[in-house]
Amino acid sequence: MSNRNLQAGRFKRAIGLVQRDIRKASESRGFAVSKLLTNWAEIAGEQVAAIARPVNVSYAKGGFGATLTLLTTGAQAPMLQMQTERLKERVNACYGYAAIRHIRITQTAPTGFAEGRADFEHAAQAPQKPVPSKAQQEAARETAAPVADDQLREALARLGANVLSRSKSS
Repeated sequence: MSNRNLQAGRFKRAIGLVQRDIRKASESRGFAVSKLLTNWAEIAGEQVAAIARPVNVSYAKGGFGATLTLLTTGAQAPMLQMQTERLKERVNACYGYAAIRHIRITQTAPTGFAEGRADFEHAAQAPQKPVPSKAQQEAARETAAPVADDQLREALARLGANVLSRSKSS
């Protein structure tokens, strides 16, 4: 008996444990395809995901021509409005057919809404870059010392210090 068969009887994939709960929660908000919620950053793109969250999908009486409601901050709403056609195409590609006909944008304060799940200020911030230590800066300067051009030597020293700080923090 193979190792794979032994594991299949003992372990379950994590998604199998929560898939039913995710589907139930997403369907209560109109999301027939929970992939839209779970993979929002991939579907919408990192820039849109940093400024907007899907909140609801409401369907018309016939079942076609749904409206996707997005939550964003007031300052980001005009930028998001300009991207609605492209976003609609990407969301419909997720559904596999033209399920979404309209995108409605709802504005909120930067700290999110009542459920506390949309923290746009922190989502839009870039992660902190590691700062090179004095020893790393000195090692980089020593390595770049043979370079004759002052500007190039300084640039190489900065680059070297940044590379050293990232390799130590990983």
